[in-house]
Amino acid sequence: MTARDTVLKTFAERFGSQPTLLARAPGRVNLIGEHTDYNDGFVLPAAIDRAIYVAARPRRDRTVHLISTDFRAETTFSLYNLDDPDLPGWSKYPRGSLWWLENQGYTVPGFDAVIGGDIPIGAGLSSSAAVEVVMIELGLALAGGTMAQLDKALGGVEVEHQFIGMPCGVMDQMASALGQAGHALLIDCRSLETKPVPVPQGASIVILDTAKRRGLVDSEYAARREQCEAAAEVLGVEALRDVTPDQVEAAREKLGAVLYRRAKHVVSENMRVQITVMALRGNALKTVGQALRESHASLRDDYEVSCTELDTIVEIANAQPGCYGARMTGAGFGGCAVALVADEAVEAFVKTVGPAYSARTGLTPHLYVCQAAAGSGVERLGE
Repeated sequence: MTARDTVLKTFAERFGSQPTLLARAPGRVNLIGEHTDYNDGFVLPAAIDRAIYVAARPRRDRTVHLISTDFRAETTFSLYNLDDPDLPGWSKYPRGSLWWLENQGYTVPGFDAVIGGDIPIGAGLSSSAAVEVVMIELGLALAGGTMAQLDKALGGVEVEHQFIGMPCGVMDQMASALGQAGHALLIDCRSLETKPVPVPQGASIVILDTAKRRGLVDSEYAARREQCEAAAEVLGVEALRDVTPDQVEAAREKLGAVLYRRAKHVVSENMRVQITVMALRGNALKTVGQALRESHASLRDDYEVSCTELDTIVEIANAQPGCYGARMTGAGFGGCAVALVADEAVEAFVKTVGPAYSARTGLTPHLYVCQAAAGSGVERLGE
């Protein structure tokens, strides 16, 4: 049974009636453009064909009865008291989205709902961003409001910043709200301009979850941001997006070894994003694969955010027939890698990579074969 069907079936069983609305928001994977977002650079994520769904029916009061199939839990709360600290932690993201909508002037009625999906939680595929976006979609529909997809995404970012307390970038929510089927999404993190980029037919995106839990991310992430800001100051620019490789090389001694490597990664990674976009548009998958391989080496050696497990699974993936290229994806120190694999080679790739990785690390990875999917939306049922 699909995640969509599970949510609908659970609603009918638990509430004894059919839902009137079904909202959906996909997870995402970042193909290339890592640690460039907070340097005003470019990223190339894709929404994936795994999503969070919410089936709902309005009530006549200001109460929300929410059931989670993923957490096998439920809670009831008032729309007048969305920041109640005694409510379960898993409900904070849905409540945050409703809180944000209320602050925008929308009056959301109470409702009964079931939320669930098939995005692995904690795998770095942005399940939390999908929850934020899906609840904004649902709340707007219940309130009879409309909003541009970009504004829904930025609403999710504000939920993170103001309600959750996490200073995230814009990529995850933008990919979830603005994704297009069969396309990656080029995002300019300075202007927030987006352009769809076709993922050629005949290739699949394979996500490789190392089963290594992320360590050091918060402290090292903060340190990398500070190093990038320091490098930009030495180079006399607003952000590292504004310098060329030649300028970085010319300032090598002035920057010092560490800041030089950090700046070198960011500047070269922005160039790799642009190369990947051109290559995808020209169906040059070998060129895309080479950019992915070079991205991983840069993240490993210059930005120093990889780890043994990520290096191992990327090395194994890159050695497989039909794999154009693989690299770590996300903040680093564990989590996932991403590979672009020819469709005819996917089955053998999955069968080989998992056992080979387990033999070398003792960990059991999870591999997810994905296609680039459409962004979030809501459908009215029974109409």
